[in-house]
Amino acid sequence: MTESPTQKQARALGDPTRHRIFRYLADSDDAVGVAELTAHLGLNHNAIRQHLTKLIDAELVVGATAPHGGRGRPPLVFGVHPTVDERWGVGGPYQRLSLLLLEMLNTRDSAVEVGRRAGRSALLEASGGALERVEEAMARFGFDPLLVTDGERSEFVLRNCPFAETAAADPQTVCAIHLGLAEGMADQFDGVVVEDLEPHDPARAGCRLRFRTGMGPATAGSK
Repeated sequence: MTESPTQKQARALGDPTRHRIFRYLADSDDAVGVAELTAHLGLNHNAIRQHLTKLIDAELVVGATAPHGGRGRPPLVFGVHPTVDERWGVGGPYQRLSLLLLEMLNTRDSAVEVGRRAGRSALLEASGGALERVEEAMARFGFDPLLVTDGERSEFVLRNCPFAETAAADPQTVCAIHLGLAEGMADQFDGVVVEDLEPHDPARAGCRLRFRTGMGPATAGSK
């Protein structure tokens, strides 16, 4: 019998050491490197990496490249996978959505503006170009983005909607939040603007988020 994703995650977390690694990552404000985990758990690097591989395979943890100004390969850092839900004791996509909707109620700001604020604060200080860093942040939100670039125009195919059930009931609000997230991320870079978001059926995903790069400040607007 094929193992379900939930069963696979439960089995991965059944190991006490992997559970401690997962909880440490879930409780950390920032992504964590292997050296920090080694110091915290008192294990060697190889053992930590083996446990991380199991957690990544179960889609409980995701790795990213950290900023690196020196020589050699940039280090990897790890955090909780963006699609992990509340059953494992961490805030899932719908907890994030509920906070955004609550902010809309409290501030009376539009869905786009609330999304922009979240996008500005969510962009990770990762290596790579602007769109690569946006791609990483979108992945952490749970969109499973695929970047397709053609000259100065680029688009992300969003292969998952982290708020699919709510988007089916109120696509206007949820898609506006998504658009705002992207615009808030683009705000961090000169010459990068969001052109449009082409929505698709949230249950089947495949929405297309289009960017234009290489635009001068006079065209792109103030960043």
